[in-house]
Amino acid sequence: MTTHPEVLWAQRSSDSVADKNIIWLTVNVPDIDESSLQYELTSTGVSFKAASKTDKKAYAFSLPLFDEVDTEASLSKLSSRSFTAVLRKKALKAEYWPRLTKEKTKLPFVKTDFSKWVDEDEQDGAPLEDDLGGMGDMGGMGGMGGMGGMGGMGGMDFSKMMASMGGAGGAGPSDETAESDSDSDGGPPPLEDVEPSA
Repeated sequence: MTTHPEVLWAQRSSDSVADKNIIWLTVNVPDIDESSLQYELTSTGVSFKAASKTDKKAYAFSLPLFDEVDTEASLSKLSSRSFTAVLRKKALKAEYWPRLTKEKTKLPFVKTDFSKWVDEDEQDGAPLEDDLGGMGDMGGMGGMGGMGGMGGMGGMDFSKMMASMGGAGGAGPSDETAESDSDSDGGPPPLEDVEPSA
């Protein structure tokens, strides 16, 4: 038995620049078994089938797209967290597609990707990230895999970060450094040096 995965989508449009005339699709299936992945893009539709090594479920969907896409200029990428595709719309138009699919029926597993979505009248000022090339082939997502206990956050040094924030949370500089800093930072003197006002 197959299950529909969560499919997130967003878009940009342009009547003159093909690179800005795209649909983003993110299929949220963690830890996809690469040997089970079947992705097919035609000019009028997209289909996906894969199994997750984590939950041992099979996921699949097939969507007739609202309008045609350029299969040659479209890209896709598999990561440990999801499958991502950037579909190039074939027709250069300033207007957004009114929906992802040809049918007007609501598909509960297809949702707006609010992390990428901008309103049609605000898209000119919005950055265009394609998740496949524009963001360094998603290399910047490197230490985020797993995120189980937030343990491996891609080389972040929390003690240095906290020290740069003034030692908040007890992870700041050592007591020796803190003492020398308090004398020269222009802050209030220690309580024992304050003379009572009488």
